[in-house]
Amino acid sequence: MATKSRLTRRLIQLYVGLALYGASSALLVEAGLGLEPWGVLHQGLAELTGVSIGVVSIFVGAVVLLLWIPLRQRPGLGTVSNVFVVGLAMDGTLALVPDPHGLAVRIPLLLAGVVLNGAATGLYIAARLGPGPRDGLMTGLHRRTGRSIRLMRTAVEIAVVATGFVLGGTIGVGTVLYALAIGPLAQLFLRVFDVPAASDGSTVVAEGQPRRAILRR
Repeated sequence: MATKSRLTRRLIQLYVGLALYGASSALLVEAGLGLEPWGVLHQGLAELTGVSIGVVSIFVGAVVLLLWIPLRQRPGLGTVSNVFVVGLAMDGTLALVPDPHGLAVRIPLLLAGVVLNGAATGLYIAARLGPGPRDGLMTGLHRRTGRSIRLMRTAVEIAVVATGFVLGGTIGVGTVLYALAIGPLAQLFLRVFDVPAASDGSTVVAEGQPRRAILRR
């Protein structure tokens, strides 16, 4: 019974975390003061293709997941769920939140987006149901190349930001604030939402803790 209760909590944390992650990304888009690295790419591709940023997020997540194959990474339930839930939550939030006018609204939206993103990251990582596609890409490159996760993350995110910016993605103070704040915030919320590990013998989900990929910078 305790194992079932623990798994239920983990599943709730996973899906609440992923939904909030998509919502937080949408708030950053609405603030218009700079996006997180992958958000810059998603926005740039959305500008290029004319499809919604949430759909672009789903497509990019699926492509990144395919890159796991040569890296011999094993996805979990959280990995596959991440691809779809984040993008759907992002588009849903963007449809509900009106366009802000003036810095008096946009700055609080930015701050709320960054803090909410940190909480969402802590929620879904602490669930231990598999890393997100982008997180797993970092850890996979680390294992295959022997280079540090810090180096792999930095290299990939520089390439992602540069490509997104060229395509029309937004870089600004929010991008810098996110880079500085997400590590400490995620670390804080990981401790708050941590679920004690237990061996439940389940083959439905895969354990995964991409903590270093998120937090080491």
